[in-house]
Amino acid sequence: MSDTLILVVDDEQDIRDLLVFNLKREGYATLEAADGVTALELARRCKPSLILLDIMLPRMNGLDVCRELGSDRATANIPIIMLTARGDDVDRIVGFELGADDYVVKPFNTRELLLRLRAMLRRKNTPPEAEEHVLRCHGVCLDPQAHRVTVNDSPVELTAIQFCLLQELMRSQGCVRSREELLSSVWDYQFEGYDRTVDTHIKRLRARLGECADIIETVRGIGYRCKG
Repeated sequence: MSDTLILVVDDEQDIRDLLVFNLKREGYATLEAADGVTALELARRCKPSLILLDIMLPRMNGLDVCRELGSDRATANIPIIMLTARGDDVDRIVGFELGADDYVVKPFNTRELLLRLRAMLRRKNTPPEAEEHVLRCHGVCLDPQAHRVTVNDSPVELTAIQFCLLQELMRSQGCVRSREELLSSVWDYQFEGYDRTVDTHIKRLRARLGECADIIETVRGIGYRCKG
């Protein structure tokens, strides 16, 4: 059995069956939950490699599950892909702010979902390049080998996505990176209409960097750059 465990959380049996069938066909092990409380218990007990999490759930909604997982150091780094029937930006932004790494709007394309899932797992499991050096920028220090970030010598906890995003920007200090480039290099996919994904994660990243948040500059109409 695969050691890559995916927790599928949705209150609709048909959707769980569809996802589990396709995940198992790809060689993944799976767990299922039909409500938020069970999902939270399974995530804490089994530490899955990734969670597919619906927002509209009985007993505890997906946003609250996301908040609880993100506040627990034992589960904070588990990647979460939100599944939501809600298409408006507010729900997506709230999910991102609570710790979700990506989202898919229902009805979703199974192939696209699996593509994103594989990209996220690959990013999580890929070790840093041996020759990559520590990156420094105006009080922020990023060590790819130790997967560690400090701000003015104080450690800062970042999610996997936030770490990759900061690393991409610091690798090219002084150079503008478009949203499309960041989607491709950090999320490892290219789909139209997901620019807000980048914007929201930049906002979350700046909040984590605190007093050094201004090292990430917005270049209006283009993208972002890290101060040179």
